[in-house]
Amino acid sequence: MTKQEFEQRNEPAWRRLEWLVDGLESGRKETAVGEVPALFRQACHDLTLAEHRMYGLALCERLNELIIRAYRQLYRAHQPWGARVVSFFVTGFPRAVRRDWKLFWWAFLFFWGPFFALAFSAHHDPRWVESVLGSEGMSAMESMYSGGEAVEKMREKFDSNFQMFGFYIMNNVSIDFKCFAGGIVYGVGALLVLLFNGLQIGAATGYVVENCNPEAFFKFTAGHSSWELLGAVISGMAGMKLGMAALIPGRYNRSEAIRQAAKAALPLILGAAAMTVVAAMIEGFWSAQSLPPSVKYSFGIFWWVFLAVYFSFSGRRSQALE
Repeated sequence: MTKQEFEQRNEPAWRRLEWLVDGLESGRKETAVGEVPALFRQACHDLTLAEHRMYGLALCERLNELIIRAYRQLYRAHQPWGARVVSFFVTGFPRAVRRDWKLFWWAFLFFWGPFFALAFSAHHDPRWVESVLGSEGMSAMESMYSGGEAVEKMREKFDSNFQMFGFYIMNNVSIDFKCFAGGIVYGVGALLVLLFNGLQIGAATGYVVENCNPEAFFKFTAGHSSWELLGAVISGMAGMKLGMAALIPGRYNRSEAIRQAAKAALPLILGAAAMTVVAAMIEGFWSAQSLPPSVKYSFGIFWWVFLAVYFSFSGRRSQALE
């Protein structure tokens, strides 16, 4: 049997399974959901044949992705809601980041490249930093971090830690969703948001190091920086995924490719938003505490190491079993 005959014979079953899985993923009630187990087993058999007969990487990847999606729905149907949430954060989210690791490193580069460029330029040529921050931005940095404790100044600005928490959620989540939504314009919007924020935060860091009290700045930002900045990178990654689908739709038409990419990017933006909420909690309730620098720095280093290990290894065992 040729590859073309194999695809023609089995395409209706694959499309049927894909339609049913789409419905289950979107929450649509399917009266024919009982068909999924049989179609799932058939797709597994078809994948084995396709690999054995060497029908090509594209077909095998398509079947493998469909099988994984169907498996998740079959398994999820027996899980309570709380277990699904735990499963998402323990396995689904880190695996989604690793699945598009190239996009992750591109987003990482577009944020951290401008960040370090502006941070280091403050010492050699402060005009770049001044042009990014402007007079108002420099005055804000000086008023916040010129003394010994940024914490007290934050307390003057907000009446309570909870108000700080709410402000940071609104501010940071809006940045994440701008990255995601900006990706629809062929990924350019997401990259521009990452680039702008990298420049802005890098300029602020460089200006504080050169002209203010660096210890006050790093004590305040150490605890939440890992969650906030990596969350921004992953939201940009999700936006780039949309942009790549619009730019290179592949075997789908452009609108369908964007729809599929948005579905695949949903775990990324949900995970990034959750990271931003964690960052806001730390920023509002921990960073605002007056504690020794060694405690603040150790806390921040712990979270950077934790997230590096989490994204590198969490969910790998279950992925191998699938």
